[in-house]
Amino acid sequence: MREDRASGKVCPREFFSVSDQVSYLEPSQMNALEESFRKWKDSARRMDSVRARTRLWLVFQLVRHTGARLGEILSLDDVEALDAQGPFVRLGKEDRIREVPLPEDFFAELAAFRESPMGCGLRGELFRVDPGYFRRICYERGKECGLSKDLVCPKSLRNTRAVEMLRSGVPITIVKEVLGQSSLDLTANFQQFSPGDVQSIVRNAYEAMRKRTSARNSFLGHVVEVDTDQVMAQVVLETRSNLKICAVITMDSLRNLKIQPGSPVVATVKAPLVNVLRRAERLSGSARNRLEARILRVTDTPVLTEVLGRLPDGTDVCALISALSARDLALEPGDEVEFWFKAMSVVLNTVQL
Repeated sequence: MREDRASGKVCPREFFSVSDQVSYLEPSQMNALEESFRKWKDSARRMDSVRARTRLWLVFQLVRHTGARLGEILSLDDVEALDAQGPFVRLGKEDRIREVPLPEDFFAELAAFRESPMGCGLRGELFRVDPGYFRRICYERGKECGLSKDLVCPKSLRNTRAVEMLRSGVPITIVKEVLGQSSLDLTANFQQFSPGDVQSIVRNAYEAMRKRTSARNSFLGHVVEVDTDQVMAQVVLETRSNLKICAVITMDSLRNLKIQPGSPVVATVKAPLVNVLRRAERLSGSARNRLEARILRVTDTPVLTEVLGRLPDGTDVCALISALSARDLALEPGDEVEFWFKAMSVVLNTVQL
């Protein structure tokens, strides 16, 4: 029988609530907005329209992933601001310069456009677009998703990035520095960090998140159901997006972890224990957890294939399957699939308050 264990302490700040006075997007809303923006960009046909829409898309992604003010992004010199050695962008001026990590896939897309025939003529002015027009495009994309203007304006995107970092365990004082703020509405207490500390912490957090994501899948939520017998316990947790994950652990683990309805927990599943099938197929078996997702990336090797998907709420999920199975499935980015795993494969981690 598989051994149950907790993988360590989880930062309690991941469970904080956000003031009603702060406008921001939940993961499912941000995912919908990004999808609407991408479809609008990809629907362009004339070359001038493709160029214009791609520039607005890149500005949107920079605001979304850096949390910088719109004016700060629009004034960037793309030649000087982008780090040629890695997925980072330099923001700020003089002694207030800060480096902010970007997703690798977006950084690659940005670099490819800069080197393309359409982008070469924009060197140094790639992000110089009209701020009023950018806002109007954001409002239109938000309207397509049923989102109000106050939720899709640049300030809300900035707040969303702050909330994302806080929920990932980045200290509030570091969030303040990354966003280039002298204060932050989410808290009244700050500690001070030197610019060197800020840069080191941000880079280390970025690398740690990459390693953690490639190693296993994580689902953050609260326990909503516990069923027990003399030996085993079935625990069901529910995430913020109402996704339910089922785990089976021993009664000893249940008592040691002090799990009960309402307890905050993180469920983790290693990628080799996750399988994939197309939605049109129906698999019979004992797997309790079945998650519908869209394929983002398929990475092949001679032996194993990594399949990365995204759930409707914006959560990424990863599976490692045999190369033979992957060839049979013929998976491609954009395919609708189902990730599934057994309740016995789920490891529960408690939050140390």
